[in-house]
Amino acid sequence: MRKRKRTSGSSASRFLPVLAFLAAGALAAAGKSGNPEPFALIAGSVFRDTGFSFAGAELTIEPEPKPPSKFKRIKTVTDARGEFAVRVPAAPMRYTVSVKARRYRLDQKEVSIQGQERVDLIFRLEPETR
Repeated sequence: MRKRKRTSGSSASRFLPVLAFLAAGALAAAGKSGNPEPFALIAGSVFRDTGFSFAGAELTIEPEPKPPSKFKRIKTVTDARGEFAVRVPAAPMRYTVSVKARRYRLDQKEVSIQGQERVDLIFRLEPETR
């Protein structure tokens, strides 16, 4: 049976540089001031005409009118419960939220963001007529 060699210092002191490195990375990710960028949240649900949730519906969130390049079009898909949530900058802005799905009509709504807030939307998609 081999004996372990004792080293000077505690085992916690060996991990101190690693912890410092991880903490520095977390602060850099949060921004230079240590605070995350403020945001607003556009969230909601998409349903079929029958009232059931619509998983996999495609959403496009586009600023109106076309602002500087800082703001760009955002695309996402609803989750298994037909829900979505998208972060947008917390600046006064108007957005057009479009929802489409195969064999269903496109639906759009406009939403205005004034600052750090949450706006909830509900869409009910109707089938295309032939």
